Amino acid sequence: MDFPQPLQRGVLISRYKRFFADVLMDDGREITAHCPNPGAMLGLNTPGLPAWLSKSDDPKRKLAHTLELVEADGGLVGINTMHPNRIVAEALAADVIPELSGYATHRREVRYGENSRVDFLLEQTDRAPCWLEVKNCHLRRAGALAEFPDCVAARSLKHLRELIAMVEAGQRAVMLFVIQRMDCDAFAACHDLDPAYARGLSAAADAGVEVLAYACAITPDGVTLAGRMPWRDAMAS
Repeated sequence: MDFPQPLQRGVLISRYKRFFADVLMDDGREITAHCPNPGAMLGLNTPGLPAWLSKSDDPKRKLAHTLELVEADGGLVGINTMHPNRIVAEALAADVIPELSGYATHRREVRYGENSRVDFLLEQTDRAPCWLEVKNCHLRRAGALAEFPDCVAARSLKHLRELIAMVEAGQRAVMLFVIQRMDCDAFAACHDLDPAYARGLSAAADAGVEVLAYACAITPDGVTLAGRMPWRDAMAS
């Protein structure tokens, strides 16, 4: 996934009200940008962090700029939670996710479950459909472990239940975590910040939902899916 225009660099002043970020640009301008991330952004919302913004030419937008990347712990981190679906869509089209190859169609935002929409429905005439949910992960607190979520994620827990229902109906279901940072080598659910989600992910895996975690390669030019990383079950003894 390439950014349509070169990103503009600055320094984060403040992230507030979840969806706003003030940034002091390298050219001296102070800009209020849209922050497309409803989570806590732990470790990524500290004033003074280098930040990269995209700019839209759409005159209907209230805020022309969007916070895309911050630099933390010496590396770039993608904070835009809307990008993982785009990244995965490109990876599916290029057939670079071995676990999800062999499907003729990749439909997006298909209704299922209790008033939900799955991120992708993969279909092939000679095999069961595959229901694919995608989550953005950018939290790292210690070592090289990526964690999700960074706050209580009730809606994400609901998605796990929907995936379990698909498995129980005889179909395939996959939970894919896209790690938008490059300093991690394993993934786990964040048990202390959302114990219900950690239990839910473990229960989903036990029920037959496949858990995948993929790293990303990140530059100011774009973000692409890289290699798979292992999942550590936070509830395993």
